[in-house]
Amino acid sequence: MLATFLIEFMMAIYVFWRYKMNLTGKLGVTMLVALGTFQLSEYMICGGLGLTHIEWARFGYVAITLLPALGIHLISSIAKKKVPALITAAYLSCVAFVAFYVFDTASVAHEACYANYAVFHTTHDVSQWFGLYYYSWLFIGVYLSWHWSNIVKDKKIALRAMAVGYLVFMLPTATVNIINPGTIAGIPSIMCGFAVLFAFILVFRVLPSTCTVKNSVDLSPIKARLRD
Repeated sequence: MLATFLIEFMMAIYVFWRYKMNLTGKLGVTMLVALGTFQLSEYMICGGLGLTHIEWARFGYVAITLLPALGIHLISSIAKKKVPALITAAYLSCVAFVAFYVFDTASVAHEACYANYAVFHTTHDVSQWFGLYYYSWLFIGVYLSWHWSNIVKDKKIALRAMAVGYLVFMLPTATVNIINPGTIAGIPSIMCGFAVLFAFILVFRVLPSTCTVKNSVDLSPIKARLRD
């Protein structure tokens, strides 16, 4: 968890340093920070830095709640499609859950730490709605990415990479849950563990073809030494 947190925050710093911060770049950095924040919350799940384990769990849920809405906004930004109603709906549903986890002290009842993931227990009815919110926007994101990639040809690579990036953490999570149904309670933790693969795709496949380079790295001296 700590390693993943460091990787995702270092990626966010790298993107901020390397690219001019247009809307796509800002959304990309925000997604990386949100992913890293959840990993930090998992690492601190036993409490620390002035927060209890429950407060860290709620903090983590707020971070991952942002991701689906940010993803829809990022995909529309890459494709340069104006879909204000869709983006507004995504953010409004996001805000509703963020408010729940921020203001309801009983939103996360308790947590449990296992060897490879953490389990967060939330109100049963809310968890069902949260799952619907999460997976609905993820599937919409996959569909829009692939659909728009066939229309916006100059952004085809970036959009299809977004679709693949979503699938590389959704499908492994579903596979783990099918093999071991006992892991369903740990979906947020398991999914965000696999989401580091999405982070790599975002940084090294999506953003390079959608953002303008601000600071470049001259690798010619290294290449020359290798030739020698």
